[in-house]
Amino acid sequence: MDALLWLSFGGPERPEDVRPFLENVTRGRGVPPERLDEVEQHYLGFGGVSPINALNRAAIEAVEAELAAAGIDLPVYFGNRNWHPMVEDTVGRMASDGVASALVFPTSAYGGYSACRQYDEDVLRARAAVGEGAPELTKLRQFFDHPLFVSAFADAVRAAAESLGGEYRLVFTAHSVPISADAAAGPPADGGHRYSKQVAEAARLVAADLGITEYDVVWQSRSGPPQVPWLEPDILDHLDALHAKEVPAVVLCPVGFVSDHLEVVWDLDTEARDKAAELGMGFARAAAPSGDPRFARLVVELIREHLANAPVRKLSDFPVAGRTLNGAPCAVGCCEPPQRSRR
Repeated sequence: MDALLWLSFGGPERPEDVRPFLENVTRGRGVPPERLDEVEQHYLGFGGVSPINALNRAAIEAVEAELAAAGIDLPVYFGNRNWHPMVEDTVGRMASDGVASALVFPTSAYGGYSACRQYDEDVLRARAAVGEGAPELTKLRQFFDHPLFVSAFADAVRAAAESLGGEYRLVFTAHSVPISADAAAGPPADGGHRYSKQVAEAARLVAADLGITEYDVVWQSRSGPPQVPWLEPDILDHLDALHAKEVPAVVLCPVGFVSDHLEVVWDLDTEARDKAAELGMGFARAAAPSGDPRFARLVVELIREHLANAPVRKLSDFPVAGRTLNGAPCAVGCCEPPQRSRR
């Protein structure tokens, strides 16, 4: 292997980028313009800059340092699905630099269409855009159950809970998806719902590390048309339900995310925090793991699984999945988009 491609979602870095970025994200999904108007204001409220690119660059620096410490000579390239640096441009630069083969680290720990299969589509599209001479690209596996991922989240929950200093309810959150998309997640023979099952398993593993047996798994950031059912309950509705049960405080753990990007900052640090304050409920939010040194070590462990046949470290019984070559799905029919699965 000649390089590592760090493949992420992308985000605007100036106000004039916000609308075209959102149009890229939602193209073909039937999201109404008024919803884009609403989300655009979220970004503009933060100066039109998403933190995601800066968070990715910081994580890449940490991985580069970890690779150097391990004696692994593997340059890291950065490409995005929805905004610059676009993955097509990055893979073109890799080809120009003489990269013949590379590993791909997608910034998602889970299975499902948007969490995994869409990154395969990014790879396929980028290689097609480059054409002859495009590097062979091998995507690394899903890592929701990796012990370093779990322990980083568990320690983040501990730190958040200390800021409250009293009784709290632990609530895990992840990005909601249409129920039809979750039903199509994973190979058809496995019965679907791999995404929501993996999120539930990651939450269970983190809670077990903490010694907590009672907790909740809820969803955030839905964006589709209202007539399409999505995974529920929504975090804001759930806070109302907890308040009705006289829960005094909550710690939110964004277990579905690897970094504190805008959806975490807006949906949790802004909307959910404001809702908790309105209800008179104590509130703390655990940090996502991308800034934790264990996250860089996790990435290097995944790399070493390929380069040195290192053992696969995982804490669940879920099968190893997500390893793909040149954008081909990891199994026939795996994580098909909902519109394809209905044909």
